[in-house]
Amino acid sequence: MVQLTRIYTRGGDKGKTSLSSGKRVVKHDPRVEAYGTVDEANATLGLVRLHCGPDADTVLARIQNDLFDLGADLATPEDLDLEYEPLRIVESQVAWLEQQIDRLNAELEPLTSFILPGGSPASAYLHLARTVTRRAEREVTALAELEAVGPQTVRYINRLSDLLFVMARHENDQGRKDVLWVPGANR
Repeated sequence: MVQLTRIYTRGGDKGKTSLSSGKRVVKHDPRVEAYGTVDEANATLGLVRLHCGPDADTVLARIQNDLFDLGADLATPEDLDLEYEPLRIVESQVAWLEQQIDRLNAELEPLTSFILPGGSPASAYLHLARTVTRRAEREVTALAELEAVGPQTVRYINRLSDLLFVMARHENDQGRKDVLWVPGANR
């Protein structure tokens, strides 16, 4: 377990931070951008949890913990020779997301149009979390073009945005209260 005794260290006062290996990098390093946006996605899920039902809350609590695992994975470069086993996203975490997608999607009304973010407060916040997660995914895949990133890491963040979409629909009375896009409605 992590134990934090000091919150400020002054180590970042010159625009640098440490990766889990201790290596110092600039705070706008692509790796830091990626795990920072994962952290932002996690914070949006905290907002969602204030507005959703108990089933969604249970799912999101697990995801929030997994997102810390994902951040730890991203903060530990793949090519390091470490004396310990680094925390990595594993296949079972991705498979669990897929199970949740399939479970919730089976209860939804069929899609007849693209959906506008909105409906219930929980749904609106889930859409916000989905868009932040998509940004995190773009940053993780950009990082993967520069440095090695675990394949389950990319799969997890991709599947998470899919789950958040399905959950947003589920929170809108299983899709019955989705706000649908009407192409050209205001021409």
